[in-house]
Amino acid sequence: MTLWEDLEYRGLIKDVTSPLLKDKLNEGGLSFYIGADPTAESLHIGQLPTFLMVERLKRAGHKPYILVGGATGRVGDPRGTGEREKADIKVIEKNYIKIKEQMKKLFGDEVTIVNNFDWFKDMNYIDFLRDVGKYINVNYMLNKDLVKRQLDIGISYAEFSYMLIQGYDFKKLFETYGVTLQFGGSDQWGNLTTGIELIRKLNNAEVYAFSMPLTTDSQGMKLGKSYGNALWLDKEKTSSYELYQYMLNFEDIMMEDYLKRFTFLEKPEIDEIIKMQKEKPELRIAQKKLAEEVITFLHGKKEYEHAKEVSEALFTGNVANLTDEEILQVFKDVPTFTYEKDSILIDLLVNNKITSSKREAREFLANNAISLNGEIVTDEKLVLNNSRKYHILRRGKKKYYIFKSN
Repeated sequence: MTLWEDLEYRGLIKDVTSPLLKDKLNEGGLSFYIGADPTAESLHIGQLPTFLMVERLKRAGHKPYILVGGATGRVGDPRGTGEREKADIKVIEKNYIKIKEQMKKLFGDEVTIVNNFDWFKDMNYIDFLRDVGKYINVNYMLNKDLVKRQLDIGISYAEFSYMLIQGYDFKKLFETYGVTLQFGGSDQWGNLTTGIELIRKLNNAEVYAFSMPLTTDSQGMKLGKSYGNALWLDKEKTSSYELYQYMLNFEDIMMEDYLKRFTFLEKPEIDEIIKMQKEKPELRIAQKKLAEEVITFLHGKKEYEHAKEVSEALFTGNVANLTDEEILQVFKDVPTFTYEKDSILIDLLVNNKITSSKREAREFLANNAISLNGEIVTDEKLVLNNSRKYHILRRGKKKYYIFKSN
């Protein structure tokens, strides 16, 4: 497949500004950019397919630039759902450094990282109105989807002006680096086209943009941090194990779409994976392959293998050899209780309401329904010692509890 055919097959193209873009992408040699505002310390999983486009275009012979918006992050773009909180400048500056490091780690030295604060910090307001605002019609801005949606609930002048700032970014990168292509999520379409309008009017040149469909679940909800269901790409914020578990629980109906968007697997391999998935959905073949590809790309093969091993240990109940760090990762949302040295197990079960009474506790023990550190326990008089910092107790098949030595 040509690059364009591959992108269409993966469902990665939504809108384009010119039919010429198809041939230009296939030919290679374009300088392109994508932007990210440092409103958090890391990108999240919902942004990954968009940023994987950097790697796809890079491999096809195009030159990448990534703009981390130290200026635009101070303003905030319209979301169509309400005004953003005013950003703390020190936080933005700290996040800029983190995002820059993340981009370098993912895409290497071939990518050039720029900060739009570098050219906005010395521009005064009058110059901006004269050199940028003069050339973009208010009616043009009002017709942008996100702006129209937010007008009903109120939009500040700052967020309304965001597209002018992003439009100028494209103009600046065009003049400085010869960048002629910008892309982003479909919710950024109004901002993408504003730069094209400015360059057409002020530089008498044609540049290009395309948008990508947003990554959603089967209900159409974005996989984004604003919606509460996102994981971070920084392994210090989200461990590889958490990422593995998250992807293992993706819906079967979304797997073909996700394999196309989140990986570099070719069509024949994706087709084969989906075929096996349909034959034996209980094996989660597609989800496991997706997790392997994503974690390996983000953090390396060793991290993927480790996440897989920890996940299998939890599934089989073979948790005795987990390190303290792994226990904290795997069971961070599990009820945790402290215990005194030489505490008796049955007392811990009742006092911490793991069982409702000693009688119920004895029933669980007699039915082999209680395990400690992966071993079935039947002795109600068992004493917990502090030979290890954490004891992992399981009741039944899925109820876990952590006992931490005091």
